[in-house]
Amino acid sequence: MSAASFRSSGSAPGTGAPAGRTTRGSGDAAEFVAGRNSVVESLRAGIPAMVLYVGSRVQHDDRISEAIQLAADRGIAVLEAGAAELDRHTGGALHQGVALRVRPYDYAHPDDLLVRAADAGQLPLIAALDGVTDPRNLGAVVRSAAAFGAHGVVVPGRRGAGVTAGAWKASAGALARVPVARAVNLARALQAYREAGVFLAGLDADGDTEIRDLELATAPLAVVIGSEGRGLSRIVAETCDVLVRIPIAARTESLNAGVAAGIALYEVAAVRSALA
Repeated sequence: MSAASFRSSGSAPGTGAPAGRTTRGSGDAAEFVAGRNSVVESLRAGIPAMVLYVGSRVQHDDRISEAIQLAADRGIAVLEAGAAELDRHTGGALHQGVALRVRPYDYAHPDDLLVRAADAGQLPLIAALDGVTDPRNLGAVVRSAAAFGAHGVVVPGRRGAGVTAGAWKASAGALARVPVARAVNLARALQAYREAGVFLAGLDADGDTEIRDLELATAPLAVVIGSEGRGLSRIVAETCDVLVRIPIAARTESLNAGVAAGIALYEVAAVRSALA
């Protein structure tokens, strides 16, 4: 496999669809954010929301007033709700008389990220997460992907973080610009990338190559990040073309997925920028 074998036109691999056509994944059920501080913070962060529910007998304070104003400014419906309805929506959480219904996220298909790179006339740069379960880490990875020119993030359909309100807040708005794709089987999705000419670099503390020395940085590339502690799963590690490490001063320390992804994507972007 060579960098030249990357498909920059025609059909997206594995879809049979013309380039530019988007095959979207199904979203999750709507999520509810409960509590005055959490609701206000979510609205301030611009999290896509559908309805703001306010208790019919709740005493208004500055946070309730701000939540209503923010929702109105963004065209989000504001509805009164009884205590029983709020309890039902929030699963009995401490809602303090207010809850925000977050719009289900519309996941991309992994192939869409290659189409996105081709449409931009750029070599693909993709981040893939293996076993990362904290939505805040997903949001941080998406933020780094936006900062360093990656074309999207791939997550597994099971045993992995999804796009929640927490991910939206951690992304600082980057989720509005960088797509997240959901793969039914991550290892198979990564293998499909390899068959399309995309190289796979897995982050591993025992990798033979330091990330700053990665020659594949100038090729179509997916950087695969494992969970803190467990790292990459065996099958995903075996799928990768190369295992790379981030040099750190203390071998007893480990980096969480958000930090590791940020460092790796920065190093790749720096190499590409120097050769541009």
